Amino acid sequence: MVMIKLSERVGDAIERKKRELDALSADLRVAAPGIIRSVDYERQTCTVQLAIRERMNFAGTLEWAEIPILPDVPFFVYSGGGYCLTLPIKPGDDCLVVFGDNCIDAWWQNGGVQNQVEKRRHDLSDGFALVGFRSQPGVVGGYSAGTAQLRNEAGDAYIEISGGNINIRAAGAVNISAAHIGLND
Repeated sequence: MVMIKLSERVGDAIERKKRELDALSADLRVAAPGIIRSVDYERQTCTVQLAIRERMNFAGTLEWAEIPILPDVPFFVYSGGGYCLTLPIKPGDDCLVVFGDNCIDAWWQNGGVQNQVEKRRHDLSDGFALVGFRSQPGVVGGYSAGTAQLRNEAGDAYIEISGGNINIRAAGAVNISAAHIGLND
């Protein structure tokens, strides 16, 4: 009888578990940077190309491969209490895609609390695009660290709150349309 050392048995079990976990995590998605490819404002969705390639095994050869473009990804609209802030989203904008813990199909189509229509977890089909995260080449120049600004990227047009003051700057015209305009001092 050949005796197998305990360290060899445990080592094999650990290696087997490691392979199982690697296989499981290969399809598990949490979040990844992406690039907007197209936008559907009516449906408030976009198509996204994930910005990180994966190393894939093709017939025993490891190669870098792009993940297929993600269609119909709902994009984030900052809103609440009957108000919303809409911003134009353009092809080429950076985003962060966060993948849902469950299948989002029924919720996305119907709203409210829904049953899970398919048993998926952290799947490429269940992403949400958070537009605004930026890679270093696209950082906002002249970022205001001391005021709140609603501005264009160039920084030559903005509405700014600074302490108790509101400042407005426009490179072009300022147009105001209202039934009544009241100015108080």
